[in-house]
Amino acid sequence: MLMSSRSAGRGAFVFIFIAVLVDSIGFGIILPVLPRLIIELTGVGMDRAAVYGGWLSFVYALMQFFCAPVLGNLSDRFGRRPVLLAALLALGCDYLIMGFAPAIGWLFAGRLIAGVAGASFTPAYAYVADVTPPERRAQSFGLVGAAFGIGFIVGPAIGGLLGGLGPRAPFFTAGAIALANTTLGYFALPESLPQRLRRPFHWTRANPLGTVLQMLKYPVVSRLLGALFLWQIAHQVLPSTWAFYTICPFHWTRANPLGTVLQMLKYPVVSRLLGALFLWQIAHQVLPSTWAFYTISKFHWTSAEVGYSLAFVGLLMALAQGALTRVLIPWLGGARRAAAAGMAAAIIAYVGYAFATQGWMMYVVALTTFVFALTYPSMNALASQPIPPDAQGELQGAVAGLYSLSSIVGPPLMTQVFGHFSARSAGLYFPGAAFLTAALLTAGCAALFARALRGLAPQETGAGRLPSLTP
Repeated sequence: MLMSSRSAGRGAFVFIFIAVLVDSIGFGIILPVLPRLIIELTGVGMDRAAVYGGWLSFVYALMQFFCAPVLGNLSDRFGRRPVLLAALLALGCDYLIMGFAPAIGWLFAGRLIAGVAGASFTPAYAYVADVTPPERRAQSFGLVGAAFGIGFIVGPAIGGLLGGLGPRAPFFTAGAIALANTTLGYFALPESLPQRLRRPFHWTRANPLGTVLQMLKYPVVSRLLGALFLWQIAHQVLPSTWAFYTICPFHWTRANPLGTVLQMLKYPVVSRLLGALFLWQIAHQVLPSTWAFYTISKFHWTSAEVGYSLAFVGLLMALAQGALTRVLIPWLGGARRAAAAGMAAAIIAYVGYAFATQGWMMYVVALTTFVFALTYPSMNALASQPIPPDAQGELQGAVAGLYSLSSIVGPPLMTQVFGHFSARSAGLYFPGAAFLTAALLTAGCAALFARALRGLAPQETGAGRLPSLTP
């Protein structure tokens, strides 16, 4: 823990929680109306609109892939505060651009800007690592995850209601929220990384490949990151299809995607964890990329119904990560078992979503979120333990870089699968095919994660601490 005062550390953590909460509200607001805005701008049907949605996610993820490691390493060099505030400001501008979009090309421009700004969670998670002792990081990461969940409770519900005013109203609201968040941070957020712990910026560490390569110096971290990657891939099915279905000195050698991954690959264990993490993240893309398309198309849900369903999932996520993480992770025997249980729950959930025949079944299947949500904070906590304080930003940059890479691959993959099998001309009409794809990817993540665990020593605590490792 780097903050000199425990009370100051608590106050800073509260702001990070609020910042993530407000950002997730802004993101959740637009999900219920995005399918209809795409249809309004293009005049295509739902199956083709889903494909547009996938490519919008692709543009966003491509930029985030290159920028997340840069932001993480910049925060190691200049501190967390200035990097985080700049990213939040850009995000507010993005929502306004999308709200005024006169053509589909403007949506793509907005997503490009958002990809640069959307990497703000990299310095945010590094900030949490700065102000939280190692033995409590799993719970702290879980609380930050709860902020995302709460945002998905409030955001989609507001978006569904505002959708009655037109598909653009939620974008303007999201922009106002993001800009207000930036203003709050400017006056309330202290710096968490002391000058003495900052390090030079190098492009070899500040790019996706370089970040991953750096983490590979830590064998345990590499395996955990690999499993986490698979988890996140699978999770992309919900936000990508749901709505359419129902209706230091600075060195550039470390601040580029390639260099960051290459730096992490120096740690053999980290490389395996990153591989598993990559598959997890690709599978996870099915949620944000197809949920709206899937539920509108299959159950004929309205924007409000899509918003309420996403709010329900967000409520479960918030309860799981905010209230149950600190109880369930020790009860399950530590972060490693909690991560494995979450993967099993994810497979069950994806299969359940794929074969749901009534809208209410989606709510029943979503109850698996209580276990599903344990995976990411558990894996993140395991990965952070061997990393020194001055490289926490780089680690989170590596994780963010992999997430961005999965967001490049996942949404186009999931929406193409959805679009193909939901078209009336398809030889086999099965809109749930994207969820089955996510289930298979998650199974691969679990297998790789299990392999990564073979060489690990027993966990030191139920919270997921690992013994110190040297490269």
